[in-house]
Amino acid sequence: MILTGRQILEEVQAGRIVVDPFDPKRIEPNSYGFHLGDSLLVYRSDDLDPFAAKDVYRLKIPESGLVLEPERFYLGKTLEKMGSPCYAAHLYARFSTSSCGMFIQTSAPLGHTGAIIPWTLEIVVTQKIRIYSHILIGKICFWETFGEISPYNGKYRLSNTVVKSLLSREDS
Repeated sequence: MILTGRQILEEVQAGRIVVDPFDPKRIEPNSYGFHLGDSLLVYRSDDLDPFAAKDVYRLKIPESGLVLEPERFYLGKTLEKMGSPCYAAHLYARFSTSSCGMFIQTSAPLGHTGAIIPWTLEIVVTQKIRIYSHILIGKICFWETFGEISPYNGKYRLSNTVVKSLLSREDS
């Protein structure tokens, strides 16, 4: 079952959900609204080998904003560190974000139980769009799990900033 906004607030207050920094004004009926961090990663190559190391460069989002280009892939991060040792999470774009042609989490929206991190966002745009650091960009919801909890212990568990693909660390 999905948690209501009121239940998310209660779970944050009880320490069973982490949102840092937390603003109770960001509570929605079934989610919590999160913000974009202040930088993006962009792959240097247009021809990626999933099992090779990836060369990236960092774009700092200036106060005047940054125009994102279609046919580019950007990795951003949430301003907030979020997650739960008790609940699974799911990240979504806000309708206000996606209705501008900006998609922030199209293929990996599941946050495993125990992953409490600033989330890396997969960003693509359908047309040029100016973005700003710290804009309200998405929402996270929490789901009750059934069965024994196995906390997330994957390769991204210690991330504290935007992270490029670590597929090259996997066994084939």
